[in-house]
Amino acid sequence: MMLLSGTANQPLSARIAAELDVPLCCVTIERFADGEIFVRIDENVRGRDVFIIQSTSAPAENIMELLLLIDAAQRASAARVTAVVPYFGYGRQDRKDQPRVAIGAKLLANLIVEAGADRVVSVDLHQHQLQAFFDIPVDHLYALPVFVEHYGKLSLEPLAVVASDVGAAKMARGYARRLGGEIAMIDKRRPAPNVAEVVSVVGDVEGKNCLIPDDMIDTGGTMVGAVEALKENGARDIYVCATHALLSGPAVERLSALPVKEVAVSDTVHVPEEKHWPGLRILSVAELLARAIHYIHDNESVSSLFE
Repeated sequence: MMLLSGTANQPLSARIAAELDVPLCCVTIERFADGEIFVRIDENVRGRDVFIIQSTSAPAENIMELLLLIDAAQRASAARVTAVVPYFGYGRQDRKDQPRVAIGAKLLANLIVEAGADRVVSVDLHQHQLQAFFDIPVDHLYALPVFVEHYGKLSLEPLAVVASDVGAAKMARGYARRLGGEIAMIDKRRPAPNVAEVVSVVGDVEGKNCLIPDDMIDTGGTMVGAVEALKENGARDIYVCATHALLSGPAVERLSALPVKEVAVSDTVHVPEEKHWPGLRILSVAELLARAIHYIHDNESVSSLFE
């Protein structure tokens, strides 16, 4: 086994390497004067099972780094190359919902396959059907066990797990089944990208602790509307969790001002110190990814992680 890391989330790569007790391979990643990316693997990878850890969060250079690392490993005669993409960017561009728009998720999947990846590992894809965009095996992991373990230590009864929209209902059901409690849902609409309007709350949340799980927090607009609606409907303490903390634009300002007990996120996307605030809790998915990598390397069932 050999682990390589891009520059998108080196702290997570280091945690995964520590969990596996495998050192990270030495890689040179530099920029030419014009900004062009140069990649070189500084160790022998011939005949090795190579895992390249790189989220495709902004900036788009992270995608180019991943593609170049895959290409370098293939050209160096690696036996197998697995792209470990904790956060798969462009996942929201999964269909033509408007005239003359690109399907970015499919394009990115094609690029990873054409670069030479033999397998992809990712956490909480924006839509499950994104797995079908790849012509290679995809291991879709869930951060749910990490959050359930965290919230299981808290006293949340009586609990209502609130889906932030219709698409999050399945995720909310999974949390409710493991933590106990009822399910509610926010009925919202999006008049424009990154703009969410709450129409109503479906379900009984009065006097209950509420947990709002989601796959990502971008600008935080969805969570602001959801929390305000829950408070208006008599919710007690509110907890927010999301796998991918993109925290774009006014997200930190919005979320830090919310009347919630905490906002819990995972480390699939690196959150710099300047975006931390007292109510933010970062949980690591390093152990989850390390176990998945170990199972793949040993040709064992990855699905057993969630049984």
